[in-house]
Amino acid sequence: MNEFKIIVIFLIIFGTIQTSYAETNELVVSDEEKIILFAGFSIVVISIFLFLARDIILRKKTSYDKKEHESKKDRTYEKYHSGWGDDYEEIGKRGNSKEENEFRESVANNNLPNYYEILGVDSNATAEEIKKNFRELAKKTHPDKTKEDSEEEMIKINKAYEVLSDEISKERYDKYLKKD
Repeated sequence: MNEFKIIVIFLIIFGTIQTSYAETNELVVSDEEKIILFAGFSIVVISIFLFLARDIILRKKTSYDKKEHESKKDRTYEKYHSGWGDDYEEIGKRGNSKEENEFRESVANNNLPNYYEILGVDSNATAEEIKKNFRELAKKTHPDKTKEDSEEEMIKINKAYEVLSDEISKERYDKYLKKD
């Protein structure tokens, strides 16, 4: 960036020298040439401005930017929520998602529910079979349809479908189900 500043300063000095030389030697410039020079100079100034302001112009605005937070004053939000650290993974924290911890605790307490049995499918069922059985069970046990206290049963069915419909969470669940 310093090299860029040096070049710009050099060009300004060079332009000033050329202008003073032209004035002393009575250089004649027509009106059309003045317009062309002014337009060219304007384009160069605008491009330099856009180049220097590109980060501000292209930056995505977030909901945080719109609000007045206390953390803006000492920049604590930026320290802990900057975009560069989104893919950063702490040592020893790999695979410690909320879902993974829930499965691990359930296995330790010997109360990991069998989601395949809850949905009434085999452990090698396809995603379509899981979806089909979930919808049938949801129709049968939904509190609006049955008019009974089937909310807890519906919660179990929803949780089972949530885990088994996602490939990654299904793999994690299967890993812990086999340990149990």
